[in-house]
Amino acid sequence: MSHLRDSNSGPQLYESCALPTELRWHLCIFELSYGCYHRINMPKVKAGIYHSRTHLLVTLLFIVVPFLFLLIFSRLANIASGALLLNVAISAARLSIAYIIAAILAWIFAVSFYQGRQAAIALPIFDVLQSFPTFALLPLATLFWGPSNFTIIFFLVITVIWPLFFSIVSSLKLIRHDWREAVKIYNLSGFAYLKNFLWPVTIPGFITGSVVGLGEGWEALIATEIIVGMKSGLGSFFQTHSTNIHITIFGVLGFLILIFTVNRVIWLPLLERSHKRMED
Repeated sequence: MSHLRDSNSGPQLYESCALPTELRWHLCIFELSYGCYHRINMPKVKAGIYHSRTHLLVTLLFIVVPFLFLLIFSRLANIASGALLLNVAISAARLSIAYIIAAILAWIFAVSFYQGRQAAIALPIFDVLQSFPTFALLPLATLFWGPSNFTIIFFLVITVIWPLFFSIVSSLKLIRHDWREAVKIYNLSGFAYLKNFLWPVTIPGFITGSVVGLGEGWEALIATEIIVGMKSGLGSFFQTHSTNIHITIFGVLGFLILIFTVNRVIWLPLLERSHKRMED
């Protein structure tokens, strides 16, 4: 801590507040973790989510696997590879749009209702809503909006949002007392409070909820496209080839490889990085 005390900025704040030594240590850790005080002369921690170039290269190779499988599968099954890739892209686009909407709403609701009187009122209501069978709303949504992309996206939003919401709420409820003390000392508010405090502490829950929510979203996506009767997407593909057991089996296998690749390339490295950041 000697090199911190020689600084012209942060340490005087701690000493002027007459804080206990242990709390000063916690505040320094908080600063280094979340960048609330950028002028402290400390070595920068590497921010990458991959351990080495080899780790990055091996991870990137996973991107090739699902596309290679789809090309081989299309040749063996005598299916136009362009049409197959187009169906995958259409379904992925629908789920991506629904995920972005669900992620924004889940984060806003979580930071708004995770504590206080509003939490005592809102959380039981949200718990009941997430227990409601979402497929029961599908016929009603189809009746109002017909077999459209809006129907698919609406249904995916209410499927993905709940794992995200409750996972983010769990992260917020694990906020340590010394972090709250640091927020009071820095008098963080408004955008600075969201950027330097709420957003960093919700990242682990956000990523965990994304993994779970997207897993449920992929499952609901196929079923919804089949039920609604969409003419494009993976649901349409499986519906068209439902009588061919071999194409169906290989299609499901390719679908699982795609989900595994997304998790391996994107979410697992981010999850590991977020937990390390919280531990630091």
